Amino acid sequence: MNEQPHRPRDHQDSDPSGPASAQDGADALRAETARRLERSMGRLGTAAVASMEERLPWFRRMSAEDRSWIGLVAQSGVAAFVDWFRNPVRGRPAITVEVFGTAPRELTRSVTLQQTVDMIRVVIDVVEGQVDELAAPGGAMQLREDVLRYTREVAFSSAKVYARAAEARGAWDARLEALIVDALLHGDHQDGLQTWGSSLRWTQTPVIAIAGDSGEEDGNKVLDDLRGAARRAGHDVIAGMQGDRVVVVVGVGDTYPEGELPAAAAEPLAGLFGPGPVVVGPAVPDLRASGASARAAVSGLRSAVAWPDAPRPVLAEDLLPERVLQGEAGARRQLVEEVYKPLLGAGSPLLDTLSVYLEHASSLEATARMLFVHPNTVRYRLSRIAELTGHTPSDGRGSFVLRIAVALGRLDATERG
Repeated sequence: MNEQPHRPRDHQDSDPSGPASAQDGADALRAETARRLERSMGRLGTAAVASMEERLPWFRRMSAEDRSWIGLVAQSGVAAFVDWFRNPVRGRPAITVEVFGTAPRELTRSVTLQQTVDMIRVVIDVVEGQVDELAAPGGAMQLREDVLRYTREVAFSSAKVYARAAEARGAWDARLEALIVDALLHGDHQDGLQTWGSSLRWTQTPVIAIAGDSGEEDGNKVLDDLRGAARRAGHDVIAGMQGDRVVVVVGVGDTYPEGELPAAAAEPLAGLFGPGPVVVGPAVPDLRASGASARAAVSGLRSAVAWPDAPRPVLAEDLLPERVLQGEAGARRQLVEEVYKPLLGAGSPLLDTLSVYLEHASSLEATARMLFVHPNTVRYRLSRIAELTGHTPSDGRGSFVLRIAVALGRLDATERG
């Protein structure tokens, strides 16, 4: 019997049930499932939106426009999954662009990250609920596993979208805050302040401004610390840098009793500024009027060096004499209006008593002798002066303020005469 020569088995003679055939079978299953998914995309997107309507109360409360955008996001998510499922070997799906690229950037302000997670969960539940119907015979496990992979990728992509939106929003807010602070200090764009404030979600009134130096600290860190502390206290806040100077505008609400507002609101924030004085502008009714408070605070900061023992923080109104010496016309008018004119209106005895008292080294007896009155009369008149002006003549600081105010008032009277 003739022996057949030995011939090695060719690759084509391999077992048809081997790995290559198994892969071919899996690819065929995938292709058939992909065709079924493609035919069902519209139905799946519609079912997902209907399920959101039923399961998500926040979705029902949204505007029709935002619901429409979310519907498009859901449809895009299904379409992107089908495209990726058809050819998964191309690597990680570009979900950020394919799914979220259809929606406007403003949608991330209407829908929170948690709500997005809820939305994704609903869409995936809709697809998973129909896996057996959507998959080709024998392909249910393959489809289910890929749905889980895709769910994870969408979750990661959602977090990236919101993180980037938050980063961009933070950078935009910082630029807008700097623009607002600059406008307040220069008295520009007053008509646009309310609109700008609305874009920063500003709601609190009244408003105060605080000015101080950053010192050797990083200015951005000082701004971040001030914003964080103000927001934790429940305030609205805008902060900006001008060189080494930090200006913070704070909407404080009705937290503080009338009369205590500026100093009480600024006290917890003062320690976050760098070394040196911290000056608080007067309370104003709203953001539109806050320029006056900001300018007073900055003017007071420039002048505070003339009062080394000033408290920290110090009210800009307590620095009126120093601001006058710096040449601020508004401070001069305010000092005359609030101190000199009340004394003038109360009659000459008070003004005469104050002038003599200040000229005679705050001596009751010397003042009484010069005016030919009893020392108790001098005491009474001095107490009336303190009531009318808020400044005590016998106090060192009070006598300084009163002396400057009286001198300015007399100068104004001479100039007008």
